[in-house]
Amino acid sequence: MKIRNGMPKTDNKTHLKLLENDWIPIKEPKSVGTAVLLSIPFMVLNTFITVGVIDIFSSVSLNKFGLDLTSDSLSITINLVVIIWLFLLIVIHELIHLVFIPNFIKSKKTFIGLTLFGGYVITEEKISKSRYILVTISPFVIISVFLPIILSLFGILTPTFKILILVNSMASSVDILNLIHLLVQIPKRANLISNGNKTYWKYGGYKEYKRL
Repeated sequence: MKIRNGMPKTDNKTHLKLLENDWIPIKEPKSVGTAVLLSIPFMVLNTFITVGVIDIFSSVSLNKFGLDLTSDSLSITINLVVIIWLFLLIVIHELIHLVFIPNFIKSKKTFIGLTLFGGYVITEEKISKSRYILVTISPFVIISVFLPIILSLFGILTPTFKILILVNSMASSVDILNLIHLLVQIPKRANLISNGNKTYWKYGGYKEYKRL
């Protein structure tokens, strides 16, 4: 595992090598901005799912979230503690992605880092479709579906935790967009591999390749 400040870039020689070995590129957004725009419907869907889970155990009130809609103007209260928690949320979200990548500690082709758009985890190791799906959706399921249930059982589902859980739910919309690409474009029993921000799939076996 390696730590980087910027996103890994696609290597053109590796791209050609993968094509020569019958790896098929996935059709996916060409930029982070495009991905965010396309993921807006999933942001709304994720929010409804998480609010529904929270509402089973506790009410969801805008006033408790620091939003005051009773006055003529909109008032939002955000304290330093929430900002710190939001930063930790980004780290935890990406670490959950990371721990589901096989052998991530020893891997020299797995990267984690932060950008202006948030955190990221990318692995250029070969990985099965089923494991890739698990890596993709795990932060949303764990933080925004299971966590509110667990916190409510212990009686500690506070407004701050609700905010963080909802923010993670909305931030996971790009992950859900990626999930849809996987489900629509990639058949069962396929393997995937990444080259920077490009992803490829292929049936069955895999021949090791080296960057030229």
